[in-house]
Amino acid sequence: MATAITLPEGAPEEVITQSLVRDVDLTPFGFKGSLALITLDNGLDHTRPNTLGPQSLLALDAAITDAAARTPAAIAIIGKPFIFAAGADLSGLAFLNTRDQAVAIGKLGHDVFRRLDEIGIPTFAFVNGLALGGGLEIALHCNYRTLATTAFTALPEVFLGLVPGWGGATILPKLIGPERAVQVIIGNSLNNNTMMKAKDALALGVVDAVYEPADFLEKSVSFAARMLNGAQNIERKDYSADPAWDAALSAGRATALKKYGGAEMASPTKALELIKAAKTNSRGAGFDAEDQALADLTMSDPLRASLYAFNVIQKKRKKVEGAPKPALARKVARVGVVGAGLMASQLALLLLRNLKCPVVMTDIDQARADKGVAWVKAELTKLVEKKRMNAESAARLALLISGSADQSVFAGCDFVIEAIFEELTLKQELFKKLEKIVGPECVLATNTSSLSVQAMSEGLEHPERVVGFHFFNPVAVMPLLEIARTTHTDDATTATAVSIGKELKKTMIICKDAPGFVVNRLLTRFMGEITDAVDEGTDPQVADNAMRSIGFPMSPFELLGLVGPGVAVHVAETLHANLGPRYRISPTMQAMVKEGVKTFYLKNDDGTFSANPAALALVHKGDAPSTAEQVRLRALKALAEEARMMLDEGVVSSPAEIDLCMLMGAGWPMHLGGILPYLDREGISDSVCGQRFHAPGIASLPQ
Repeated sequence: MATAITLPEGAPEEVITQSLVRDVDLTPFGFKGSLALITLDNGLDHTRPNTLGPQSLLALDAAITDAAARTPAAIAIIGKPFIFAAGADLSGLAFLNTRDQAVAIGKLGHDVFRRLDEIGIPTFAFVNGLALGGGLEIALHCNYRTLATTAFTALPEVFLGLVPGWGGATILPKLIGPERAVQVIIGNSLNNNTMMKAKDALALGVVDAVYEPADFLEKSVSFAARMLNGAQNIERKDYSADPAWDAALSAGRATALKKYGGAEMASPTKALELIKAAKTNSRGAGFDAEDQALADLTMSDPLRASLYAFNVIQKKRKKVEGAPKPALARKVARVGVVGAGLMASQLALLLLRNLKCPVVMTDIDQARADKGVAWVKAELTKLVEKKRMNAESAARLALLISGSADQSVFAGCDFVIEAIFEELTLKQELFKKLEKIVGPECVLATNTSSLSVQAMSEGLEHPERVVGFHFFNPVAVMPLLEIARTTHTDDATTATAVSIGKELKKTMIICKDAPGFVVNRLLTRFMGEITDAVDEGTDPQVADNAMRSIGFPMSPFELLGLVGPGVAVHVAETLHANLGPRYRISPTMQAMVKEGVKTFYLKNDDGTFSANPAALALVHKGDAPSTAEQVRLRALKALAEEARMMLDEGVVSSPAEIDLCMLMGAGWPMHLGGILPYLDREGISDSVCGQRFHAPGIASLPQ
């Protein structure tokens, strides 16, 4: 029997996943005997997956004992409808305050799960739905695995700052080999938590058979019966002598270094150590090593930070802070997009795919409008070619997109968004024209990145229906959407904007209409400190690499290459005009815009990057260079100062919203937990603002 564990006081109450046992007669399937079937079920609907805390593990342990006592021919485990198990209940981990507690959690999972391999009779996992982390590890401890075609599986622990610590890092390399194990544990996890589709899991050897959900249980039981009566056999390969171990581990390390901008992070490093040890370790020795690695990581700030970031993202994705009642949202049955350039075309495609309603684009002439429509249709074709959409759906959507040079086509639209040139007077004139065309309840939205939304609505009869609706590039990929309310924007307009954002599957924040909103205001201040250091005489590479050590996937100048110096200078000028001289205009950036130089780096033939001589020649050469550490500190201090101002001004209502924006809109690393917890831990919040942004213990070890 496994030993009970009590979580520290203050930890949230566990939603217990029960393990229910029943007998299944195998006679109709060609085997004389029974199967003891354990069903994992937390009693909630499929929107709350089965999770595994200490009490849930003890319930599974008791169920395995009960199942074995029935003297079946085999034991199998399945989940409730649509869900197998989503892994460990992470909500209590941040409350562990001793390493012994962390070791005990790891050992409890191992003690329970390993019984499935050591029980003395064949065991099966019937993975009928989502199986993540510890859920997949339950299946790996079983002797055989079936998977529903609609199910997704993954080991996402490394992304969260952990390792697959309940057997995954030891069993998977032995089961499918080092290259594939590194792909699943490191590659997939660090690639934004890529999950395996059923066909992928089968091809990799993670599961033994895949069945359609309609008769999944029946087919899985039949598979078990065939294995028991010898009609089917699964051969396992011995990978201990595979020559690919070293190459696989090197590839995994390279993937991790690339993800974190060259910085060594603890979780992928420890995961690779466990994978390497799996080559020679017994299962027991591997499990013991997992316990120690899990404890080391659990008692570290990066894990607490990752859990905080993960929880903030999950919470804000479900509920938008400050959103009006959903019932106030108006129905949107026709959408207009002003502009047909790349950004506008991306918006049109996103709206078309998700709202599935008529979308009309306009531009200054028919040729430009037609070009935008053609781009959207070409992207639909690409989605079909990539098998991300069927041809029939693409054809239906293609009929719903149209373009015109006449803005009167917006009559009858319920929502119109503009993505024209970033010039305030142009946008003001546009909205005045649109107001005469559209109905009084049509929402007028702007995708501006820095201009005043309120100023755009000046002089309108209905300024209450104007709202900022700011996406990030590329529109389809970046998850954040900033919804900016002016002093006039009413609740119905805001509710409609939030409703559309949900349909677009975006994570949203509602912010005050302020220069740069949240992300661009902070990023521009941050970037300004880097370019100021260069203008003062700091070597560009020294300034650019100042933040590398903390694990940014992209340096400031690499980001500049994506955004473009022109956009960066325009935003900086807007913020300088509205927020004052702390937003300085870099002469180096101005020179790059004037000379048409777009990046500090050039890509070499071998895929590496080197400094762009044309950019270096334009650097404003000051005589007061800084060290990398001085650049890092000034940039972080500027972020702390700006974030405090934003909170004091009411741009957003909570520090967590700033963290969310930087995580989802600026790629702030998960292992730092968001910008403000990091500034707190570094002592910068106190030194600059005289106070922390978060209470002690948020996104860090208990104080």
